[in-house]
Amino acid sequence: MSEKITFEKSSGNVFEDLGLPDAEELFLRATLGFKVFQIIEDRKLTQAEAAKILGVKQPEISRLKKGNFNHYSVERLMTFLNRLNLDIEIHIIPSENREGKQRVVAV
Repeated sequence: MSEKITFEKSSGNVFEDLGLPDAEELFLRATLGFKVFQIIEDRKLTQAEAAKILGVKQPEISRLKKGNFNHYSVERLMTFLNRLNLDIEIHIIPSENREGKQRVVAV
């Protein structure tokens, strides 16, 4: 006999779903940090090579690869993306009758 599986629909932000304070900022940092990690992996950079490009020591790259993005500010993660030859554009648009949200859309 099969068991009934129950689930909750996600808001799209796991940190919000967990009820963590500053969920939007945590999600933003995780999104940016993952993009940095993804680029390092896609370019097949060693940790030493990535550290040189980002201007950090090798253990920082290890921390990024482990997903420890809470050690970095949004600004620092954006600087890492710039050093990886990516432009960052910030678009400010009206929210429709609700408090505004922060989003990252990577092309």
